Amino acid sequence: MTIAYMNKEKTNLKILGECIRELRKSKNLTQFELAEKIGLSTNFIGMVERGERNTTVDKIFKLADVFNITMEEFFKKL
Repeated sequence: MTIAYMNKEKTNLKILGECIRELRKSKNLTQFELAEKIGLSTNFIGMVERGERNTTVDKIFKLADVFNITMEEFFKKL
């Protein structure tokens, strides 16, 4: 899978952040609600969504669980 290599305007972190933001909004969750569900700060969620902060695979699994999608579905959205 080549994410940012196909789009030189955006970094991998920005693409991941946009995906998380889109999924969060599709579930009608605020950043605060999402943060509460996975045990993170609202500030951290905002930084990830803006592509300013990286996250771990463990947190991505938690996000996919909150969004009620598989990891395969999550990465297909990228």
